[in-house]
Amino acid sequence: MHSKNPECWLVLKRSVRFGDVDAAGVMHFHQLLRWCHESWEESIEIYGIPCLNIFPSNNSQQENPEISLPIVFCQANFRYPIKNGYKLIVRLEPTKVSGSSFELKINFFHTNNLVAVGLIRHIAINSITRERCDLPEEIEKWIEASSIALQPKII
Repeated sequence: MHSKNPECWLVLKRSVRFGDVDAAGVMHFHQLLRWCHESWEESIEIYGIPCLNIFPSNNSQQENPEISLPIVFCQANFRYPIKNGYKLIVRLEPTKVSGSSFELKINFFHTNNLVAVGLIRHIAINSITRERCDLPEEIEKWIEASSIALQPKII
């Protein structure tokens, strides 16, 4: 189902573009949270979970998922200015919080320096009743595989 190398789906690359920065040439604050969500989407796709299995679609021929994963908390911490042209390494660290929630810490590095950290927390709800429910099995497996991949290697 997923790539054997977790570096492919837990470590991503981004380039800061002109449209990502303000008039001072520094990344505008809202971009970081957008990038956090986009990195999560990219990670699950590379892992092997089609985004249409997780996110609603406006396509009338595509059935929407039974479980929604709304964000209930987010934060962004800029440690250094992120400038136009920077090449960033994005490292994802998913953690299961409960049977119905998880959070995702996203670390942004430039030239081996941690320049920003984002955090998003999701809960699982039934798309129709809007009641809390268990996380989708695919997301459970992604989190579990991520936690195994992130464990320090003992040599």
